[in-house]
Amino acid sequence: MGKIRSHKPVKHFCAITFSNAFDINKILEKIESIFGEIDSISEVYFFDQFTDYYVSEMGENLQKLFVAFTKLQDPEHLIQHKIQSNHLEQEFLLKDLRQVNIDPGYITEAKLVLATTKDYSHRLYLGKGVFGDLHLYFENGTFKKQTWTYPDYQQPLAIFFFNDLRSRYREQMMDI
Repeated sequence: MGKIRSHKPVKHFCAITFSNAFDINKILEKIESIFGEIDSISEVYFFDQFTDYYVSEMGENLQKLFVAFTKLQDPEHLIQHKIQSNHLEQEFLLKDLRQVNIDPGYITEAKLVLATTKDYSHRLYLGKGVFGDLHLYFENGTFKKQTWTYPDYQQPLAIFFFNDLRSRYREQMMDI
């Protein structure tokens, strides 16, 4: 019989998709005040090259970046992070349309998990209307995709960022 114990802390991050006209610094300040100090930010990339999923709601020329937070936290915080990110999206509505989409997630040594409110066959219910999506797994020195991994999470920029984030996480875990 396996022994039930608490999980190691994890490295939380957010993926932020935003309209071309939106001042990303506004949301970064808000996110930092809610989720904690940001310790790394990816390069910005054009999200439209991967999908048109948000075009009808957010317009064209969408951009995206990833931000990670300094403090390691319990993975259970992912539920609250998703709820808070949804509130932030509402706060920045313009004429009932989103200007920003915020997807929280976390990294461990073995995986990258995203929070979502949408159920699907590969998503596990976490609580309070939030599901966990095992989006990338770590094997042979790098993160690798699942069959359902979003195209932009498969690109070299994202994989490089998440591999680096995993290294930072491992360094932080050595200090615990």
